[in-house]
Amino acid sequence: MPRDPAGLVRAQPQPAISIDYAGSTLPALPGQSIAAALWAAGVLSWRTTRDGRRPRGAFCGIGVCFDCLITVNGRPNQRACLVPARDGDTVTPQEGHGRADLAR
Repeated sequence: MPRDPAGLVRAQPQPAISIDYAGSTLPALPGQSIAAALWAAGVLSWRTTRDGRRPRGAFCGIGVCFDCLITVNGRPNQRACLVPARDGDTVTPQEGHGRADLAR
């Protein structure tokens, strides 16, 4: 039996899937969060704050802080650290709260 994490749990990883991020096709592993897939592709920021347009990405990684909000398949305010990547997802960066009707 291999002495690596996958071997110890007898994991059988599935082939990578694809997500579309801002017009680019990125790979993701089945079960991987969108935040993890973006990080693996070198994308560290995918939201800007409403005031000041400061970059934001994953911060806490457990769905508490809201820094990782992103739009997935047209639905704004999804926490990228909690949403599993699904084959064919369309993921777009988000400005602030993701709702134009709440803009000042």
